[in-house]
Amino acid sequence: MRQPLVIVFFLLAACLLGGGIWAYTPDASKAALEARYNVAPTDYIDVDHVHLHYKDTGPKGAPVVVLLHGFGSSLQTWDAWSERLSTSYRVIRFDLPGFGLTGADPSGDYSDDRSVRILFDLLDRLGIAKATLIGNSMGGKIAWKSAASHPTRIDGLVLISPDGYASPGFEYGKRQTVPMMMYALPYAMPKSMLRDSILPAYADPAHLSDATVTRYWDMMRAPAVREAIIERLRQTILEDPRPALQEIAVPVLLIWGEKDGMIPFRNAQDYLGALKSAQLVSFPDLGHVPQEEDPDRSLKPVLTYLTARRVGGP
Repeated sequence: MRQPLVIVFFLLAACLLGGGIWAYTPDASKAALEARYNVAPTDYIDVDHVHLHYKDTGPKGAPVVVLLHGFGSSLQTWDAWSERLSTSYRVIRFDLPGFGLTGADPSGDYSDDRSVRILFDLLDRLGIAKATLIGNSMGGKIAWKSAASHPTRIDGLVLISPDGYASPGFEYGKRQTVPMMMYALPYAMPKSMLRDSILPAYADPAHLSDATVTRYWDMMRAPAVREAIIERLRQTILEDPRPALQEIAVPVLLIWGEKDGMIPFRNAQDYLGALKSAQLVSFPDLGHVPQEEDPDRSLKPVLTYLTARRVGGP
């Protein structure tokens, strides 16, 4: 199941079962969210007229790792990995336009090409010539598109249950149809229903903590985010990923939880068949977001990969 569709199913449940005033969910105050998540004014940078919420941690002269989150998520999905990686790497992560505390893109453009451009313009602003990209789900798709289009700027590529291949109801070359009920998202999003929509990302429901659900709920309630999510879905046109994947020269580490309930584990074979050089590390007991469900275990193959790429290592 594709990750954006999970939100659609959640919304249907909210509309059909919620019905009452309890389902109404207004935006949260950005100032309140910034206070709750310890966000300072220096955690923002202007890139292409977008006021990006970002984190830049670790030694400034160290090899650079960029972490790209998935659909409906935010930079906090990488908290555990970032803390470990920042001991030896310069770690850049940010809320992609339309998500988290970055909020809406003033351009109104939520295409993948726009996301790739934002990524490299951010690196330019920070004076970074090369980086290893690590992306989860939608962030994985942005990562492999970036590696294909800017090969001289990529040191390495780690794809964690990446998006990109077609699935039932979402074909190549066709604009995605957004169900009418989806347009109620800016008005109705009970936390309990949101939790149900996140559960397929976890192999073990016990690993989905109340704190994690609250963080997703908070970041989805950031000003204008839900409207931006709808607009991103409206603009999404899936392209056959194979031509771009075949252009990627750098060795790729592919990580997948075999109990992924959002993007099926069998898609890993499609990536292995298209990429010139790729290694798959799978986890039989993890799901779509291994960096959240078991950060210590899922990070180990990444550290091995980074060391093998001769960019140092913790």
